[in-house]
Amino acid sequence: MNLESRVNLEVDLKKLADNFHEIRRRVSPCRLMAVLKANAYGLGVQPVAKVVKQAGAAAFGVAEINEAVELVPLGLPVQILGNLLPDEIAPAVEYGVICPLNDLEMAKKISAEAVRQGKTATGAVTVDSGMGRLGMPAAEAAEQILAMRGLPNLKLDGIYSHFSSAFMRYDDYSLGQLASFKTLLAELKGAGLEFPNVHMAASDALNNFPDSTRPPFTLARCGINMYGYYDNEVHQSMRLAPVVELKTRLAAVRMLAAGSCIGYGRMHRLQKDTRVGTIAAGYADGLPLALSNRGYVLVNGVLCPVLGRISMDYTTISLENAPEAQPGDEVVCIGGQDGRFVSLEDWAQLKGTHVYDLLCSFGTRVRRRYVNRPVAG
Repeated sequence: MNLESRVNLEVDLKKLADNFHEIRRRVSPCRLMAVLKANAYGLGVQPVAKVVKQAGAAAFGVAEINEAVELVPLGLPVQILGNLLPDEIAPAVEYGVICPLNDLEMAKKISAEAVRQGKTATGAVTVDSGMGRLGMPAAEAAEQILAMRGLPNLKLDGIYSHFSSAFMRYDDYSLGQLASFKTLLAELKGAGLEFPNVHMAASDALNNFPDSTRPPFTLARCGINMYGYYDNEVHQSMRLAPVVELKTRLAAVRMLAAGSCIGYGRMHRLQKDTRVGTIAAGYADGLPLALSNRGYVLVNGVLCPVLGRISMDYTTISLENAPEAQPGDEVVCIGGQDGRFVSLEDWAQLKGTHVYDLLCSFGTRVRRRYVNRPVAG
């Protein structure tokens, strides 16, 4: 029996494709890598990957080996942007993914495994220009990188770095990172080593630091922008459309007397007789606890405030503004209804976080529904 889900995350695939086309235009002549880590930011990696491939993605970027292997059958280059654990080197070589070369020692291990398998491994050099997370510090990386080119069965496909604070416009630290990476690239070029794929920009930098999408860079990475969102402080330089809407239904409608308490901890006490509704979604479905007593949802095209603390499976709302609402009616938690909107950015502001956090938080029982599939051109 195929039962209807109580909570649905609608993903508009046409908006996704349109966003990707817009970003491609923005970064041209750089090619564009679609970053699909964490199950495409929680939206479902296979449907998203197929759409962005059709929209012109040059490659896929992921965080680790399991994500990479899942995407290999789609036929685009797949780069692991994080690192490889010792037992992950063999499958990375076997499946032909682009391996992160975080230092010379890792490059040697990948080379040796490729020799053992009788294959040529593909690697991309990871440079730490100031993120402090992975890779070789830019100021001391040249010697190690130049030593990699002599390793057997290892093709140096690319070199990349990552900004730590590109969400901050006019950030001097980011400009310093960019300069140090460019200095390293020039040093390597002077020693006769150039790479077909050179990238540093991700979504924030596409907007705030456009120089990171111009020569010597040949590739740019895009994650959150594909889905129509920006980091909180980023200059919004493109016209992008949010691709998700979160919808549920009214589970119950009741009239409660003045003085009644709502939810765990009696967080809300009614000041008057109030028509209240219980919606079939809670924090297990991705509604942040920070919406308790502060957030809004849409019912019949009007904003209805959250009453009390959000619980795991249910949330109570006031229906004073929606007197005709009945059990089973649609409730929009994120998205639009009759010209009014609740946005993921609204949630982020209430929680004191950014949209990345929220987009990745929708629970496993939230069904992903894909709408408006683009027609293949």
